[in-house]
This record gives sequence, structure tokens and C-alpha cells, in this order.
Amino acid sequence: MFKRIYIISDVMISTYLKLATALMFTFCLSCATKEHGGIGEDYSENFSKYVNPNIGTAHSRWFFYTPGAVPFGMAKLAPSTNGSYGNSNGWEAVGYDSRHESIEGFANLHEFQIGGLLFTGITGKLKTVPGTLENPDEGYRSRFNKEDEVAKPGYYKVLLRDYNITVELTATKRSGWQRYTFPKSENSYLIFDIGNQLGESGKVKDAQVTYNKDGTLEGYVVTYPEYVKKYQPDGDIKMYFFAEVNKKPLAYGVFKGRDVRENKDSIRGVGAGMYFNYRTEANEQVVIKTGLSYTSIENAKRNLRTEAREMKFDEILENAQDSWEDEFQKIKVTDSSLINKTKFYTGLFHSLLGRGLSSDVNGQFPQNDGSIGQVPLNPDGKPKFQVYNTDSVWGTFWNLNQLWALVWPTYYNDFLQSQLVVYKNSNWLADGTANGRYVSGVGTNFVGLMIASGFQTGVIKDNLILAYEAALKNEIGYIDRKEGAGKIDLKGFVENGYVSYIPVEESNWRDSPEGSPFSVSHSLEYAYSSYAVAQMAYKLGKLEDYKLLMKLSNNWRGFYDESTGFFRPRLKDGKFLKDFNPLAPWRGFQEGNAWQYTYYVPHNPKDLIKVIGKDKFNTRLDSIFAVSEKTEFGGVGIDAFAGIETLYNHGNQPSLHMSWLFNFSEKPWLTQKWTRLIGDKFYGIEEIHGYGYGQDEDQGQLGAWYVMSSLGIFDVKGLTGQTPTFQFGSPIFDKVEIKVDNDNNKPLIIQTIDNRLPNIYVEKIERNGSSYNRLSIPYKDLVQGDTLKFYMSEKPNKNLFGL
Repeated sequence: MFKRIYIISDVMISTYLKLATALMFTFCLSCATKEHGGIGEDYSENFSKYVNPNIGTAHSRWFFYTPGAVPFGMAKLAPSTNGSYGNSNGWEAVGYDSRHESIEGFANLHEFQIGGLLFTGITGKLKTVPGTLENPDEGYRSRFNKEDEVAKPGYYKVLLRDYNITVELTATKRSGWQRYTFPKSENSYLIFDIGNQLGESGKVKDAQVTYNKDGTLEGYVVTYPEYVKKYQPDGDIKMYFFAEVNKKPLAYGVFKGRDVRENKDSIRGVGAGMYFNYRTEANEQVVIKTGLSYTSIENAKRNLRTEAREMKFDEILENAQDSWEDEFQKIKVTDSSLINKTKFYTGLFHSLLGRGLSSDVNGQFPQNDGSIGQVPLNPDGKPKFQVYNTDSVWGTFWNLNQLWALVWPTYYNDFLQSQLVVYKNSNWLADGTANGRYVSGVGTNFVGLMIASGFQTGVIKDNLILAYEAALKNEIGYIDRKEGAGKIDLKGFVENGYVSYIPVEESNWRDSPEGSPFSVSHSLEYAYSSYAVAQMAYKLGKLEDYKLLMKLSNNWRGFYDESTGFFRPRLKDGKFLKDFNPLAPWRGFQEGNAWQYTYYVPHNPKDLIKVIGKDKFNTRLDSIFAVSEKTEFGGVGIDAFAGIETLYNHGNQPSLHMSWLFNFSEKPWLTQKWTRLIGDKFYGIEEIHGYGYGQDEDQGQLGAWYVMSSLGIFDVKGLTGQTPTFQFGSPIFDKVEIKVDNDNNKPLIIQTIDNRLPNIYVEKIERNGSSYNRLSIPYKDLVQGDTLKFYMSEKPNKNLFGL
């Protein structure tokens, strides 16, 4: 595996930021005069120009960098610099790294635990292996320069220096488009590398590629990702394609590694690939349009023909860019800060990019048991909802759920329906799914909480009885529970009130009915989700369920150790763990430590404050942020787990609500202060300092946090209360107009007055022209359309703290 060690100094950081700012200004000025006409609309401003997909691409996950895609799409095209290197544990950064200097090809599919179908173009001698980062000449990989690279929402372009080939990428929802502009050459090639591992998708089990007599190309690849192997050992991932190329080859052949067979039109097995040989003129363009499917080659063909029949590359590109701009227009920001608008719209871009389609245009989709499911159809023959893949939903309630519920409720409903089809097929909700297969990720399961939030906000429209059944079982069901459904350690939580701590040395990092190495964090998480489903039960009149779930929601209390002031692991006999170090990760706490998880009672922050003591709570939490500011609120190491041994870690989900807790402890001005500073310092606008320094951005969650925080609205409870509310922070923009889903087409408008540094505190609030003296507002009021006006000040208003 190619590795580099980077030591980042303050001088380097300063240099990077200055360079990135200069480049961003140049980029945006070049776009500023181009007005964007969307589908049926004339936009006053093109917000796509503020998106820079290259932000945060040092040490980014496989699904993070896919500019050649549309919102929530299946086809996600991007260059790969090290995707073929594999992913030994299933979660490491792999795919595109901005520090690399060569590209091996362009993959059509990028999803959590899913990746495949790499194409590329070369000239000269035929090469059928990718080569290495250290020595690109060993294979078909090519060097490239960053100045020859263009990345925008819906579009990617780069010059392959070694071959003088320009490659462009774009997509529809279910088809990928690649355009190759060749030089004059007697030996130009297209390489279709189908049967080799890419990204997180695991070892290849089978593959096939066939060149048909009508000039089309089709095939499939079956892989075995590490998370599927762990959580559903009998599963695999199937990816199908059907491709059309606008130029007939002079010759063709197949290969497996360096074993090349000329004039053969089909090959099957691990490593299967095909090449097309051309004679090209200078600047001759060859286009590959590829239908994709997770169910069959026939559906891949249907997807392509339905979404893009008779269309040209430039038409597809225009539609892709329009689709992004249509979504960005739903939140219109007016502000003079180019940096903040770049952070905002890039974060929004990632929030709408992850968790892509798995269903076909006809509503067929891959089931958990390997069969093909069918979404019910409307009278017009179109599916009632779409089915989506997902990473585990760990922490989504503090970012994505809120953003989707506010602005994209139809997608949120479809996403929940996607979880219910897994439940119907397997009898359990899945924490994460890759083509229906279990990929639990962190071994917990917050889908029940997502359902409860969708219920309280009115987002979920259908299958409410089934949804409640699934959510309830997810919180209390532990008999014969499948490991892929997460919560294997739930029995102790339900029966005894806590999950017992079992060291990683004994558990081998696995949960069991006897306990977990992450016993405290799991118990706190189960308490939170129990509360969420309890509120749903209450509204549905399920009062016995409500009482049981509320009892479980209080189980967090048993972990508080007054002698240390922290939540602390408990052993099987109920005693606290000895030799306790609150900074130590992985000892009772998953991807975190006691400093971070002691604030993890989002469903009942007021009682947590009482248990700790209000003064101690405020003093210690404020100190945590004061210390963490020095490490940019997450650490400066290029590592997914850079901040887990710190007091606070914005680079990972368990900490993301902490800065909002001062709203509940009568010091909301500290929420206003620290959320502002996190947005300023943790989030950057360049490749290394994007989301922290190379830390994980799990399918848009960190980007969505910035979006919500910059709007100045956030719910610690994740919209799970019986009357969901947003608490206020410190909105950073002059004006934001949000297209919310209501019958009167009235927008939500958030304005600020005197919003200039150092005016980061809220002096007073007006709602629809009248004084508003609370620091929260019901979700249902916001989605009806409102105008909130925040008057900002250099000094906090310490009399404004009522929720």
C-alpha cells in the first residue's frame, strides 16, 4: 500500500489557506459572470459556482469524491488514484487522494462498500494492469497536473499527461458518461477493467464482460466487501452494466492481468477485462455511455435507454449541472463572504451526494436475501418511491435528518421506505445497506430513531404501522437478532439496564449478548433511540410500549460516576471499571472517550446538567472548547481517528451536538460563540484542510452540520420530540431564503442585522416583524414559512436564554 506521512506545521497550514483562498477567488471570478438557466427557471445567481469538490480530498473515503454525478444518484463517476489498492478493513481512505500525482482510471460506481467498473484511455503500447503510484509506467495509469483538472457538481475533466488524452465525466441518475478526446495516434485504446477490486468493494468473486455483435458492451462484477463479509457472510454485491461506444474499434480483445487474448469477444472470471483499439485523429472524441444496475444487465440497458435515449454528452452534462443547481436554489444565500459561501454550498453538495440509488427505473431493486424486489407502482407506472443504499446512520440525526426533513422531505421519506423494504425481507432493520446487504458499520442501529424523527416531522407518508413495528423491534428485540442488524449487545441493556464492558482483548472487537468493548457508548445510544421511539409510541397510543421505552431511555444514569464526574464502564458484576482514564478511546467508548461521551444524553440534556451540576457542566464544557480550539476542534493529523484521544472531536459523530448544549444550561451565548468558531476553524476550503485535516466526511454528515450551524438552527434531539423544535445558534449569513415544503409556497427566511465580526452574538430576535423572546422554534412553524431576523452584537445578551 502506498503511504505518505505528512507533518503539518502552522506555517504550512497558513500557506495552504492563503493559496486555497487565492485559487478559490480565481475560480469563482471566472464563473461569476455566467448566469445559470435551470429547468424552467431563470436564476438570479448560480450557486453551483461556490462548490469545490476538491475540498477535503486528502485522505477521503471512496464515496466522497464523485463530481460526475447528480444528487442522490446511482452513477457516481470519479477518477481513481488508488482504488485498485483495495481496502483491507473496509473503511480506510481509498479512491482519490489529492496528494497523489497519477490516475489509474475512472470508476462508474462509488458507494459505501460498493465500487466497480473502471474505464480509461491510453495510447501507444497496450497495457492491461493499472500500475503503481510509485511507478505509473508499469501499467495504464497516467500522471496528471492539478492545473489540468476541473471538478464541478455534475462534471469532471482532466488531462492524462502520459497519453495526451482529455477525459470528461458526467452522469444521469443511473448512467455514467465518459468522453475521451484523443490525440492523433495509430494505437489508441479504451480499457474496460471490470473484474478487479475497486475502493471499498472487496475481493472480486466473479466478473464477465462481453462485446456484442451490435457494438454494445455488457457485463457484471460480483464482489465481497469486508463489511458484508463481517455482517452477512452469505452475501455479496452485484454490479451490472450495459455500454454503448460511439466509435467502432479496429480491433478488440480480452485480458486477465497481463494475459491478453486478441479478437476474443467475451471473458469471465476474476480479473476479466476488455480493450478496444482505435486509430484516432487529433482531438477526436470517443464517448462511452453506460447504463448501470444492481439487479441485471437488462435493467442496466433499460436505465440507459430510459434516462438518456438519443442524447449527447453535452446535453447530459447540461442536465446534470441543472439538476444540481435546482437543488442549490432551494437554499439561497446572500452574503459577501466568498469563503463561507464556498463552505456552505460544498457542504450542501456532499449532503446531497451520499446515499445513492439502488433501484432501477422500473422499481426493481436488490433485496437483503439476494433476490430482486419490486417497489409498488403508481397508476402512471412509476415507482411510488426510490430505494437507496446507505452507510450506517450513526449521527445522522444531528445533521442530515434535520436538513432533509426541512428541505428534502420527499427524499427523506424514500430513504425511510428503503429501510422498511429491508425489514420486510429480513425481519430486521439494517444499520447500513449495500445493495440490500447488511453493512452495520459501527455495530449499532439508529434507523428506529430515524423512523421516529420522520414520524414526528410528518415526513414518512406510508407504511406507518410497519414503520412502528420495525422501530419498536429495533429498540427491544434481541432474541435471534442478526448481527447485521446491529445491537447484538442489546440484551443486557433491556434486561439489566446497561451493557457490560468486555475488553477488546477478550471480545476481539466484537459485540455479543454478554457485552461489548463499547458498552458505555452503546448504552447511551440505545437510551437515546429508546426515547425517540417512545415519543412515537405515545402519539400512536401505545402506552405500555411508551412506559417501557421511557424506562430504557433513563439507563444512561447508571453510568455516571460522581467520584470522577464522567460516564464510566461497568463490568458484569455492576462495578465500575478500575484504572479508568477518561481520555482513553476504545475502552467502553466507540470512536471516542469519556470526555466526549459524558455529554451524550441528547434526549434529556436538562437532567444531564442537573446530574453533573449546572456550574460544573458549563465551566467544564466551555473549557473543553477553549482547549480544543488550539487543535482546530478535531486534531491536525491526517487520520480518520485523529481526534478520538482529545477532549472534543468534530471529525467524528459522537461530539457533534456538544457545542449546542449551552442552550439548555442557560448560557446560549456560548453555543453562539463555539458553533461560529468551529465553522471558522474546523472547516476549510482546500484539499488538506477541508473537513478537519484529512478526517472522515461520512456521506455528507459533516457538510450538513456546517449547513445547519451556519443557518443558526439545530436540534440536539434530532427532531424526535413530540413537538420537534430547532434551537437557535449564531446565523452567519446576511440573508438565507429556504424553499420549505408547504402548500402556500411561502419560504423560510433567516436574516441577520449588523452581522459582521466580532458581532457573533444574538442581541434580539424578531419573527414575522414581532419580537420573539425564545431560543427555539417548532419545526412545524418553520416549514409553514417564516421570517426570522437576528440582530447581532459584539456582546452576548445574557437575558435571552429561554427555550
